[in-house]
Amino acid sequence: MLDGHNKKRYHEGMEIRVLRYFLAVAREGSITKAANSLHLTQPTLTRQLQDLEKELKQKLLVRGKHKVTLTPEGLILQKRAQEIVDMVEKTEAEFQSISDTLSGDIYIGGGETDSMKYVAEIIKEIQEDYPAIKFHLYSGNAEDVMEKLDRGLLDFGILIQPVDLSRYDHLELPERDTWGVIMRSDSPLAEKSEIALNDLVEIPLLASRQMSPKYSKDSGFLDWFGDKYNDLNIAATYNLIFNAAIMVKAGVGIAVTLDKLADTSKESGLCFRPLSPKLESGLDIVWKKNQVFSPAAKLFWERLKERF
Repeated sequence: MLDGHNKKRYHEGMEIRVLRYFLAVAREGSITKAANSLHLTQPTLTRQLQDLEKELKQKLLVRGKHKVTLTPEGLILQKRAQEIVDMVEKTEAEFQSISDTLSGDIYIGGGETDSMKYVAEIIKEIQEDYPAIKFHLYSGNAEDVMEKLDRGLLDFGILIQPVDLSRYDHLELPERDTWGVIMRSDSPLAEKSEIALNDLVEIPLLASRQMSPKYSKDSGFLDWFGDKYNDLNIAATYNLIFNAAIMVKAGVGIAVTLDKLADTSKESGLCFRPLSPKLESGLDIVWKKNQVFSPAAKLFWERLKERF
């Protein structure tokens, strides 16, 4: 028999494994398919899931005829379980990378910006010197990136200013991004070389979340729009420009965005025009204060300091 201490260790070992089982079912939408991918029998997997529901005292799965779906509680567990599994895998990889040959994984998150080219240059250098180091990029807005930084799921974040950096150490990138609008090339506004505030009033706009008062309280956005901000016809909001550009092509409206993010080539049918007066945003590469880096992440950090 297992004594109390060993029972606890056994239970904790099972817990991560069962979370992986649960995530497989959520991903496959089928207990049978998940069991096959995990090389388990269906009854074994079913029993593990039932034990998990008993332990959490919540129903996690709705078992239909052809598909398994998640309950609201199951959706919450899916998000948390993925974070836990990601953290376990990241920690395991960091310890495996401590060897004579520098290797490991570096996790970088950020919003869409042309200034990513500076980070790409450093990645290329490290890749040439240490091919065993792998990079993982996550795209998201500042709120998403900071949440993952705080949870330890990212090593570094690239944040578009302004943003509260009190929890982080940071380096400022040497370039500023220009704000403007993308629109269809056949739009009457496309004849202008710059877009003024009065041009935007009443026109349906697709607004970056960066424009929201919640995120831009201390930015130039509210100053630029002034008392006309509340008069804007914001038809939709977005956090990444790719889908917003598709909506612009469909004629939903024009999108306020940073330059050089959307395809505005002649063939695209879209064009970019800067705002006037000019509105710019700086960028920072950030990491948690007192961060203990893996050897690979420390190398990246040292290269950042050398460059910037």
